Amino acid sequence: MNTNAHPIIAASTSRRGFLRTSAALAGTAWIGAMDPARMAHAAGSSTLKLGLIGCGGRGTGAAGDALGSDAGAELWAVADVFPEPIEACINSLAPKFQDRIQVPRERRFTGLNGYRGVIENCDVVLIACASRFHPDYALAAVQARKHVFVEKPAAVDVAGIEKILEADEQSKENGTGVLAGVTYRYHLGRREAVRRIQSGEIGDIVAIQSDFLRAPYRVVERRPEWSEMEYQFRNWYHFTWLSGDDIPQSLIHNVDSALWALGDAMPDHAYGMGGRSTHFQGSMGTSFDHHHVTYEYADGRCIYASCRTAAGCFGSNKDVFHGTKGRCHFAGFQAPYFTDLKGNVTWRADEASSKRSPYEQEHLEFLQSIRAGRPLQRAKILAHSTLATVLGQLAVYTGRKITWKEALDSRFAFPPRGEITMGIEPPVQPGADGIYPVAVPGKTQLL
Repeated sequence: MNTNAHPIIAASTSRRGFLRTSAALAGTAWIGAMDPARMAHAAGSSTLKLGLIGCGGRGTGAAGDALGSDAGAELWAVADVFPEPIEACINSLAPKFQDRIQVPRERRFTGLNGYRGVIENCDVVLIACASRFHPDYALAAVQARKHVFVEKPAAVDVAGIEKILEADEQSKENGTGVLAGVTYRYHLGRREAVRRIQSGEIGDIVAIQSDFLRAPYRVVERRPEWSEMEYQFRNWYHFTWLSGDDIPQSLIHNVDSALWALGDAMPDHAYGMGGRSTHFQGSMGTSFDHHHVTYEYADGRCIYASCRTAAGCFGSNKDVFHGTKGRCHFAGFQAPYFTDLKGNVTWRADEASSKRSPYEQEHLEFLQSIRAGRPLQRAKILAHSTLATVLGQLAVYTGRKITWKEALDSRFAFPPRGEITMGIEPPVQPGADGIYPVAVPGKTQLL
């Protein structure tokens, strides 16, 4: 193997030989961490100090899952761009965890530099803020020798993914852990299904259908005292320079499941289509509301992936793996099942294990691995899956067929360059009609 190859390209060359073991490793690598003789925290304390960056719904949920999975964990510091989410987060968690919410006023940090206070004060940093900042904060935490949970996506562009790969290398050098927020890999029913897929139970996978069709995220109404920058930060899901758009935000779960089952082998190229429909008015920022991406492998296998954000429409979150002997059916957190080519059910995952929350499972495994001194290091998994979605997003925006190498070599980065502060002008502005500019497939040039 060419040791000078890009780390993602190098990883993608491993495929068939990896298939039979990757699912088993995903489910068992942490089991050794449960050895009672090794359950002491590496720092010599039974308490793990958790720090949260991003106190919205995702961040509050992540903190709750981590606290619920480890009785020795305490929420020690928090940060958010704005003060209101901090208070809402603490008020939400305090009734359930009581004396384990140890966040006095001096450890509640606001503003775009608040993440530094969390990193300085905590053992484990949970990152669930605007996705634009995931790679910078993750890399800073790993460099400070802190363990990190990074919510998906890892980044919004290729430049950010390169920082996640740097964090991956750094974590392996200094022994820190990185947990990737690709939740389906911690669903026990899916783990068993992927193990069976990789053992050949439904034959060779020839195609995968992935759907994530949902209602739009909430829009926070503009207030006259807000600057344009503050308005965009409060609605960051709807601005591509902060969120990456809906393929990285939503479809990443489905794409990650497909890559996982295929042994994390990368497709050769992607092309797609998407745009804005009448459901999105000017207040919906710069995001598209519908996307479709076709990922093709050199051997002819395809992943057909679609997402849509529209009110009053059919909703779906499912993945169907088409094999030469049968099919695997995934639907959110439900128990997966197999059918033969005529649709007869041939296997169904255990209902009880499938009902266990994968959100809790991922933090359980991560914190146990830290206490055992063998922290999970999953940054590269998240980098791969994120790059797949960024590749798809670039293909949709430009209307072009784009290869992995083209995407990587482009080092594509959303503006603005340099430090972002609330005092600068955001990279997009609404027109006189209040509508923000969006990409135009066939005209937009990003590479």
